[in-house]
Amino acid sequence: MTTLTRTSIRDLRPADWNEVARIYEEGILTGNATFETDVPSWKTWDAGHLAGHRLVVTLDDAVVGWAALSAVSGRECYSGVAEHSIYIAERARGLGLGRQLLVALVASSEAGGIWTLQSGVFPENEASIALHLALGFRVVGVRERIGRSHDVWRDVVLLERRSETNA
Repeated sequence: MTTLTRTSIRDLRPADWNEVARIYEEGILTGNATFETDVPSWKTWDAGHLAGHRLVVTLDDAVVGWAALSAVSGRECYSGVAEHSIYIAERARGLGLGRQLLVALVASSEAGGIWTLQSGVFPENEASIALHLALGFRVVGVRERIGRSHDVWRDVVLLERRSETNA
């Protein structure tokens, strides 16, 4: 018997926070998703991410991934530059949901006048780098030994996507 699954992408709501936080924690625990060591509170996370550019992907109505934009600077000249984060629950990885979510986030950024999306990805996170490259991001460079995680110096691959619409 085949089980049908239904996916959808929608705006992230405050009521999603428990699942979003759980997924974020799973990413933290991989050691290859972020320099963060703890999930922030909703208040802190909410303050750090742009309203209107926060999405979740659901699988049979359960939140299994999220993506959001953050401003890279408060300076007006950088108002169209945003850093993005994307996390998929462990149980939903490899299903193509990250691709769907990133495509939707790019569309959201385009509609919102963002001209550059950027992200820093650990080189060991090969799946994330491949996804970004497949969706038109380019490697800008590598920041070598930019930060320490669990007492180990880590490199970060800088990726960016320039908008053709908001150039």
